[in-house]
Amino acid sequence: MKLNRDEILEYQKNRDPYLFIDYVTNVEPGVSADGYVDLDESKNWILNVHWPNDENLPGMLQIEALIQMGALILLTLPGNKGKVVYVVSANNLAFKRKVLPGDRLLLSTKLISFKRGIAEIKSIGKINNQIACKAIFKIVLPDVAIKYKIG
Repeated sequence: MKLNRDEILEYQKNRDPYLFIDYVTNVEPGVSADGYVDLDESKNWILNVHWPNDENLPGMLQIEALIQMGALILLTLPGNKGKVVYVVSANNLAFKRKVLPGDRLLLSTKLISFKRGIAEIKSIGKINNQIACKAIFKIVLPDVAIKYKIG
């Protein structure tokens, strides 16, 4: 399944200016999600204020883009469209290169496990086939977790 920006908005709650996915090139519900964010003029508000005279996408926003992409693995499962998802942990963070104005950050995420509403996801961000960032994170679907009294 592919999703354009309007379709992405049907599945998840983030809105501009905090939506860090421009296009989903492939999502296999419950398995993986891939896509990208373009660092074009619409993102200049972030790039211009992060480090004066050294414009780049902050590392935590790179991870946020990966988390938003990874959330689509769960949100595209039947019955989860539009539900709230929270990040509960992020580990093994690595930042290998700057993400600069004009870059296209390719986002690739894969589900490691999903139990009782909590998912563990492996993710990687690349620019021109070079690793820019990566992380393993956990997200929770509260509507599912509450059934198991996990809180």
